[in-house]
Amino acid sequence: MLEPTIIDTEQVAAADRFGMWLELVARTAAPLRIHSVHADDFAARAEFIDLGPLQVVSYRYPSLDCFRTPKLVRQSDPDIHLLALTTAGRSAAEQDGRQSSGRAGEFTFYDAARPHEVHHQSDDDGPATSIVMIIPHAVLPLPPQRLAPLFGGRMSGTTGVGALLAQFLAQVATQPEQYHAADAGRLGAVALDLASTMLGRHLVSEDAVPSEMRRRALLTQVQAYIQRRLGDAALSPRTIADSHHVSVRSLHRLFEAEETTVASYIRGLRLDRCRQDLANPALRNQSVQVIAARWGFPDKAHFSRLFRTTYGTTPQTWRRISHE
Repeated sequence: MLEPTIIDTEQVAAADRFGMWLELVARTAAPLRIHSVHADDFAARAEFIDLGPLQVVSYRYPSLDCFRTPKLVRQSDPDIHLLALTTAGRSAAEQDGRQSSGRAGEFTFYDAARPHEVHHQSDDDGPATSIVMIIPHAVLPLPPQRLAPLFGGRMSGTTGVGALLAQFLAQVATQPEQYHAADAGRLGAVALDLASTMLGRHLVSEDAVPSEMRRRALLTQVQAYIQRRLGDAALSPRTIADSHHVSVRSLHRLFEAEETTVASYIRGLRLDRCRQDLANPALRNQSVQVIAARWGFPDKAHFSRLFRTTYGTTPQTWRRISHE
């Protein structure tokens, strides 16, 4: 399963906690000058999840003010962007003369290779929290100079593609145990597609967003739709296309670029869900037929043939081996 790396300052003495946090930030993102009224007892936590070339970090900390000064930039110049979703508290950012303030549910975006300020104030009823994407310059389809108008600005995480990205990040950050380590690269690609599209749409009109970015964003939305409805017997290319306001032909072209078909994608996901359920000890008393039907395979014989062709063994044998 995806295993986050957890850093908790409460594992050390109170006098050492703030120094531990400064070292963590410098090592994982970029050196900052940080001020906090809670420096004498800085109770904070960070959970890092590696998703291919990206990192997603879930932070919890008291109120703080962070400064990336020109001197610090000269000393260390990491080629990374930071896309931060505030999940509790109030935030403010400034970079390249642009300032913004935000609240829970909004993104801020900045470049660690340039001077900037970030401020985060906790609420009265709890610490400040955020989820941050650490994105290398090289993996974004837009160069830093093109993205500069967005530095220090805020973007909604409650509408449009921003809402989809916020939901995705929250799901991965709070429930990493639901995902296999082997899926990390794919999850990173989804996060990058959504982030790139959100940034692109804040730069230019939708028609000017590179076609590949729009295609990847639509594919991500379609795939998420399919995964939510795998058990629906009425799921079909027509219902999927209608729900996304595209033609069936356009839907098929979308998957052709991934070297698969809509039907193959759905079938593969359904078979994988069946395989997981058959290996689940909590479902030991459910018959193979019940599990197959739950994931869209009402014909037991057809399901058995598909399962054996895909995995090289029968559903019954797979269940027995998994439970040994």
